[in-house]
Amino acid sequence: MWLSFLEEVLDISLCGDGDDSAADIVTSVMLLGGDDVDRREFFAASAAVGLADAEAIVRRADRPGPVRVGAGEVTAVRTMTTTLGNAASELGGGHARHLAVRYLTVDVRRWLDGRYTRTVGRDLFAATSELVHLIGWMARDEGNQGLSQKYHLHSFQLAAEAGEDELAATALRGLADQAVELGHVPTAVRLAEACERRGRKLDGNPKALSYYRNTLARAAAADGDRATALKMLSAAQTAIERAPTLPGQSWASHYSYGRWAHESGMIHAKLGDLAVAEEHLNLALDIHGIDRRRTRAIVLADLGHVQLKRGAAGAAVATWREFLTCAEGVRSVRIEDGLTNIAARLPSVSDSPEAAELSERISARA
Repeated sequence: MWLSFLEEVLDISLCGDGDDSAADIVTSVMLLGGDDVDRREFFAASAAVGLADAEAIVRRADRPGPVRVGAGEVTAVRTMTTTLGNAASELGGGHARHLAVRYLTVDVRRWLDGRYTRTVGRDLFAATSELVHLIGWMARDEGNQGLSQKYHLHSFQLAAEAGEDELAATALRGLADQAVELGHVPTAVRLAEACERRGRKLDGNPKALSYYRNTLARAAAADGDRATALKMLSAAQTAIERAPTLPGQSWASHYSYGRWAHESGMIHAKLGDLAVAEEHLNLALDIHGIDRRRTRAIVLADLGHVQLKRGAAGAAVATWREFLTCAEGVRSVRIEDGLTNIAARLPSVSDSPEAAELSERISARA
């Protein structure tokens, strides 16, 4: 069942009755990571995460532990998360997820069970939330939706207990996007609304505001709510236009102008505004220079579909040829879905030599 216990996390009713018992989030996420590494069956979702426990860090702080933990260990977690995230953005989540999980369940676990002050504890929970969110994104990029959902929920819990609105909103964003992709549109809308509400507290972080408002725009477009989608698209653009050019230190600082343009383009495509959609996708590629191989390949696949819908079959084939070259060596379900969708459309697209060559290349890759 989709999001079987989100009503506990968000205090809304989305599914059946849940288990109200609260579990220690550190123990819970390590059980999840251990099962992930060992490839065993997972415990019931209702036992994974309870309500946010404001005293979790207090209970763990200033207690005996095997190692003393300070700001250096927190920095190490964040550095590793950045490094692993960069690799996944380039080559796909399938390349490094188990490495990230082992880092979580070995190194980070030892620090979470160590000795630290309340201040360090909050920072450590926040850094762990970032790592857990990344693992959830990696699982989703591999096509493992159920596992991704569990990691995102644990990321939300860790962020909530650390008092980090941005990280909590980012976890909700991941769940909302996942719900859209799986067709759970009403759930996606409610998650996206919760994400955007929490994000309003971050007025000094325009990239985060744009990130979360486009999330609600996407969910609203999927729900056929054109007015809300356009309102949020406009708000997201206003926010990204006042964002600093150089990346910051926040979790949402990776939301670049290019990513904004890509997402906005696909929302416009969903609304049927194909000319605007193509303009945004070209903006993402040519002006803002999306250069991660995985991300650039996804934008190219999407651009080809928009061009095809606009009747430009030759342009679509040329774009898809560039996509196939860019996608070499990338392990991502988004890439595989792109290949499948292109292959299904090629027979009716064009009888040109370029289309025939592209079809042969896709067949050889399979």
